[in-house]
Amino acid sequence: MLLVLLGATAGQAVVWYGGQFYSLFFLTQTLKVDGTTANLLIAAALALATPFFVIFGWLSDKIGRKKIILAGCLLAALTYFPIFKGLTHFANPAVEEARQSAPATVVADPATCSFQFDPIGKAKFTNSCDVAAAALAKAGVPYAIKPAAAGSLAQVSIGGTQVPAYEAAGLGKDEAKAKSDAFGKQLKGALTAAGYPEKADPARINKPMTLLLLWILVIYVTMVYGPIAAYLVELFPTRIRYTSMSLPYHIGNGWFGGFLPTISFALVAATGNMYYGLWYPIGIALMTFVIGLFFLRETKDVDITK
Repeated sequence: MLLVLLGATAGQAVVWYGGQFYSLFFLTQTLKVDGTTANLLIAAALALATPFFVIFGWLSDKIGRKKIILAGCLLAALTYFPIFKGLTHFANPAVEEARQSAPATVVADPATCSFQFDPIGKAKFTNSCDVAAAALAKAGVPYAIKPAAAGSLAQVSIGGTQVPAYEAAGLGKDEAKAKSDAFGKQLKGALTAAGYPEKADPARINKPMTLLLLWILVIYVTMVYGPIAAYLVELFPTRIRYTSMSLPYHIGNGWFGGFLPTISFALVAATGNMYYGLWYPIGIALMTFVIGLFFLRETKDVDITK
């Protein structure tokens, strides 16, 4: 079951979450495409790609389940970076332009910068570095992190403008809100002056190309998902089949896939690279490809009555 988890369902899960959910998150939260447009584009990509669930299921009857699932994982791992960079170029080119003309930098004591992993939304990141990094990440602004003297207050540098962050530890609710509002207002002003868009300009969204890239992402989903049910059924004998296939499927999708948004955001906040969160699904997909290739068998001709 462990091999099936690591060599099949974990990769299937991150490719599924990456293609259907993280792509929507990236459009709306990172590229600031309005929700209606983003949801319509995702819905259109899903509608156009849905027949391929059946096509790849049928094809797996001909050439094998494992080949198609692992091909989907490998293709996703090899192309996620160019596809998501393409989404930036076609959905919100102003982000690219501002990044080149006025790069953002968080200048902070490295010891005060946390890895902002918060799976249940309860953690409090109160150091000034964390405040600055989270604000930029949530604004969809890529940034570099530059070390500063120990104990110094973090600040955001945008072009030639400096915006000091604040320490939130020990502040009362009202004082924390006042400082957050003041920092947010000052940061927003600096970003606007530097050309960073608050929202994606609808007139500059290349909808056909954005839809094409989203469709490719969903095609990967259909490759890993179309054959997976038959593959799991055929991997295990009848007497232990339900338990044996259920455990790796639900752990793979619930844990490996379910943590994708949280881990990816933490990676982005830790590095300032808006694409760095893709390393999580890429790493899991590559792991699944290698383990599945060498340790799992093909099953398309297995007699499931035994």
